[in-house]
Amino acid sequence: MNNHSPLADTHSSDAPTLTPAFSPLYQQIKGLILQSLQSGEWKPGESIPSEMELAARYRVSQGTVRKAIDELASDNLLVRRQGKGTFVATHAEQHVQYRFLKLVPDQGDLNTEGPAQREIVDCKRLRASAEIARALALRTGDAVLQVRRVLSFGGIPTILEDLWLPGGPFKGLTAERLADYHGPMYALFETEFGVRMVRADEKIRAVLPVESQSQLLQVPRSTPLLSVERVAYTYNDTPMELRRGFYRTDSHHYHNALS
Repeated sequence: MNNHSPLADTHSSDAPTLTPAFSPLYQQIKGLILQSLQSGEWKPGESIPSEMELAARYRVSQGTVRKAIDELASDNLLVRRQGKGTFVATHAEQHVQYRFLKLVPDQGDLNTEGPAQREIVDCKRLRASAEIARALALRTGDAVLQVRRVLSFGGIPTILEDLWLPGGPFKGLTAERLADYHGPMYALFETEFGVRMVRADEKIRAVLPVESQSQLLQVPRSTPLLSVERVAYTYNDTPMELRRGFYRTDSHHYHNALS
């Protein structure tokens, strides 16, 4: 990383004079920190330099760095720890393990319910259909990995998930590796493949199960399920996963805190 000031000359003879490229200084610092996160300079779980060190590095005030870090922390990309510093967020941490799982038991919560029992039903490599390729910003026919698994709570199958992952970044991922890993799946992606999911978009609707879904979830075909389709992104808004989940809601409900 160079030591030049992040303030760029926004004037160019080729640039439109009515739409100058400008963003607040702290946003520019946020972008530079994001570049370091994306390049792996600071890995998940590791501490980043202090605000004073970053201010010297980027030749800006400590307050500017603090504002950039505040935004990255609110985006769940960094975590502040009182008296210890600022760390790169990781899916291995207890308080973020369920960040992308919004299905909670009617009684208690996911922490009191305990970890899900996971069964990998299938894991195979195939060629991306046009629909899958579009969701993952790939070309039709590119290699993807498809995973099907069932999550059970208290021995009751509750969530059926189908996942599609781009073949390149997840080369070497097998059903055995998924079954042998006992932490969150996103923590596995992070530690074993260097892919950190930082945000996701979801679509939710009610559906009736097809035969294979009703069998795996052990419910009649007439039982409505909650269908949750998610595209998860790593840094720079790069899609890294398409996930279609089918949730039983007879003892669980979808909970999302809005602010």
